Amino acid sequence: MYKHSSESQITITQLMLPSHSNFSGKIHGGFVLNLMDQIAFACASKHSQHYCVTASVNRVDFLNPIDVGELVTLKASVNFTGRTSMVIGVRVESENIQTGKKKHCNSSYFTMVAKDDTGKNVPVPGLILRTKQDVRRYTRSIARQEHAKNRSNAFDASEFKVEQHLKSLEQHNVKLDLATK
Repeated sequence: MYKHSSESQITITQLMLPSHSNFSGKIHGGFVLNLMDQIAFACASKHSQHYCVTASVNRVDFLNPIDVGELVTLKASVNFTGRTSMVIGVRVESENIQTGKKKHCNSSYFTMVAKDDTGKNVPVPGLILRTKQDVRRYTRSIARQEHAKNRSNAFDASEFKVEQHLKSLEQHNVKLDLATK
């Protein structure tokens, strides 16, 4: 079975309240992450017709702050389907109610896994790609997966060679005070 991403896209809008903010009146990043996880869950569950769990989140950059009193809109879409997993693209925008000015605040990718009632992974419907944008998003997800698979073990404790990295530290805000053994 295959579905187009439009069949499971989700959009939610929520007013940002003082209870969601830090001391400077900006919305807590953790609150935004919670909303993002919820919409990724809803989108993945709608696509797979099963409850889903978050397996990973790929890069979260907070691009612009969100103020109390702004409307925050989150949009989620299935970008990639594996056998039992899906990559859900989530976009976060804020809107000043008085001026109508919109800001892109965050984009991120959630890998969600479909589960049955006993907690076992279940197959998900494949994705129908109809547009160049669909193909771009799907192939970008493949590239992110390949990048993750090809990560070097150079920084694993058992493989790390400190001598190979000392020179690169000279240009950073760090003072070396290594104990010799």
